[in-house]
Amino acid sequence: MRAPKKGRRQSSEGDNEEEEDELLQFLGPAEGTQEREDKAEKGPTLLKKEYNQSVRWQEYEKNPYDEVKNPDGIIQMGLAENQLSFHLLESWLSRNPDAAGFKRDGESIFKELALFQDYHGLPAFKNAMVEFMAEIRGNKVSFDPKKLVLAAGATSANETLMFCLAEPGEAFLLPTPYYPGFDRDLKWRTGVEIVPIHCSSSNSFQITQSALEEAYKQAQKNNLKVKGVLITNPSNPLGTTITREEINLLINFVSAKEINLISDEIYSGTVFDSPGFISVQEAIKDRNLEGTDVAKRVHIVYSLSKDLGLPGFRVGAIYSNDEMVVAAATKMSSFGLVSSQTQYLLSVMLSDKKFTSNYISENRRKLQERHDMLVSGLERVGISCLKSNAGLFSWVDMKHLLSSNTFDAEMELWKKFLYKVGLNISPGSSCHCSEPGWFRVCFANMSEETLKISLKRVKSFVESTKASNSDVGGSKSPRSSRRRSLTKWVLRLSYHDRESER
Repeated sequence: MRAPKKGRRQSSEGDNEEEEDELLQFLGPAEGTQEREDKAEKGPTLLKKEYNQSVRWQEYEKNPYDEVKNPDGIIQMGLAENQLSFHLLESWLSRNPDAAGFKRDGESIFKELALFQDYHGLPAFKNAMVEFMAEIRGNKVSFDPKKLVLAAGATSANETLMFCLAEPGEAFLLPTPYYPGFDRDLKWRTGVEIVPIHCSSSNSFQITQSALEEAYKQAQKNNLKVKGVLITNPSNPLGTTITREEINLLINFVSAKEINLISDEIYSGTVFDSPGFISVQEAIKDRNLEGTDVAKRVHIVYSLSKDLGLPGFRVGAIYSNDEMVVAAATKMSSFGLVSSQTQYLLSVMLSDKKFTSNYISENRRKLQERHDMLVSGLERVGISCLKSNAGLFSWVDMKHLLSSNTFDAEMELWKKFLYKVGLNISPGSSCHCSEPGWFRVCFANMSEETLKISLKRVKSFVESTKASNSDVGGSKSPRSSRRRSLTKWVLRLSYHDRESER
């Protein structure tokens, strides 16, 4: 166990006093200012989620782990970043200096790239992009570059689709648990609402017909017109691929309701184990639905941030069979373009088939190794994970470490991991999970040695928790009292109380 951070108040009551101070700081200046009013209007549930995410990052940035400079610092396990195959990218760049130096056949094209940019995208890059997307999917499907719209990352792509497919006040259905950033990406500027499709651990969080219908009815009850369903495949945060049965269920559902289906497939190249990845495009092809109205309502979001490990390059894309969506999204893409320099460099890289083939296979192998290392390490201390086959993270079950089967207890455990264990992980409640005790833990954004240190910290925490289990009950009352006080205080800040999505 690490020593408490110097200067931090240690009592249970003091912890909540500090939380209150930090929440005040998060809200902004004095009451009555527009910034605070805007945040308060979001309601207590969303406000606390934003606050908790803000605290996680602030605490990490104040005390980041460094093997030499700060070995007791917080290890970042809340960032889904792929650094395992970065050496392959650097090796390719060293062998292809002309591409990195913006040269073609030895001649500089810097001026050509710097002076003009067509918001349709460079043809060479779009061709290379669709070929890479097909290669990741085992070339079972092909993609037409004319149906591809470039965007500044998947965030921009998802938001653009919201603008194209829905009006403010209309809704999309999302299976839970889902990526916390969707609360921002899909809603903040578009005015679109999210209605959760509640999935359960009883069937490994798979999507069911009853859950879809229940979510649809809930939207109608709330006077929300449903415009579509959005899924992540592979799932973030579950790290699982969606089954063919689920995809067919979704296609049938959106067909019957005459709504859209968005498949966010930014983790498609991270599938490292069976069952394999099935793109919604493949399912459409297999059902002979190409060219139909159903196919026109199916849209794919893709990015190079996860599969290629290049989030800083801000390369995303929308693929749609609907010409009107492609036309509208292309015009909107001028608000978030991918630079010509980035497109040129990546067009050369992705056109190197020997490189892409080796990268895809090697990256999958490394992800498998790192995933197995995390899962087996947690299992040795009595912590299980959802069986997964993709992604840069594991969905970890720590219900047995909760003081009670509540989301308050989940947040208590999360704080212990952040402040005492020194690991920044993501609580399931931030992903709208309907069951307390689940956490997303990332494994691909650190070295193998750092992961080993993380697992040692977890082991130490679990052992100390078992040893002091008999003392836990006596410290509940003051914390619960202070928490209830904080909850009332947050509620008073809200101008429009909203019912919890759970």
